[in-house]
Amino acid sequence: MAIEGRSPEAAEAGPDGPRLSPVPLRAVGSRGGAPAQERALRARGRRTMRRLLDAGMTVFEKRGYQAARVDDIVKAANTSHGTFYLYFANKEDLFRALAVDVADEMTALAESLGPVGPDQDGYAELRAWLDRFNHLYEHYQAVITAWTEAATSNTDFGRMGRDVMARFTSALIARIDETHVVGVDPQIAAVALVAMIERFNYFVLSRQVRVDRKDMLDTLATITHMGLFGGRRRAGRRPFTRRG
Repeated sequence: MAIEGRSPEAAEAGPDGPRLSPVPLRAVGSRGGAPAQERALRARGRRTMRRLLDAGMTVFEKRGYQAARVDDIVKAANTSHGTFYLYFANKEDLFRALAVDVADEMTALAESLGPVGPDQDGYAELRAWLDRFNHLYEHYQAVITAWTEAATSNTDFGRMGRDVMARFTSALIARIDETHVVGVDPQIAAVALVAMIERFNYFVLSRQVRVDRKDMLDTLATITHMGLFGGRRRAGRRPFTRRG
C-alpha cells in the first residue's frame, strides 16, 4: 500500500487546520524536508539534519506535536532558525521526515521476522522480534503517539499513521500464512497482532498500564505463539503480573 504525505508549500485552510496537498512521503525522510531536497547534502549537512530530527523527536515527546514550536526545536538542537529553514520548511516538514524513518524501519522490522515454528526456537524468534518492536516503538514514541492521537480523524497525520500501519501489517501476512494453522486467516491474524502489540506498547509507554517489561514480552510472545503459530503452553512459566 502506498504511503502519502503532504507538501508544506501548498497549505489551505480546512476544518481540521491546514490541508496540505499530497506528495509522496518517500520524498522526505533521510534527505530531509523540502528545502534540503533542493541541494545535495554533504556529511556535515547530514549530521546537522540528523541533529534537528533528533531534537524534533525530543520536543514532540516533551510538549506534544500540537504544542511544539520551531523555536523549541532550534533550542534543543543548539542551532539557529536560519539553519533549521535550510533543511525544513516548518515543523510539519520535519515531522514528515521522521515519519519516513519510522515507516522504513517498521517495514524492515516486519520483514525481519524469521520462520516461527511451534517449537522453542519459534517462540524465541517471536519474542526477540517483539523485543525489537518495543525498542523501535520507544525510540519513535513521539511520532507514533501523534499518529495514534489522530488515528480516528480524517486529518493528514491520521491517514499517514494508518498507512504506515497498513504497510507493517502487509509485511506480516506472508509470514503468518506460512504457518498453515487451522482456523487462522493470515490477513485477520496480522491485523489482530499489530493491533495488540501496538496498543499494548502505547499503553505501557504512556504509563496507562505499568508492567514489568520481561513479563510483557513473555506474555505477548506466548499469546501470539500459541494463537497464530501452533505453539504449546510451556510448563513452569511465571504468570503475567500487573505492576503498580
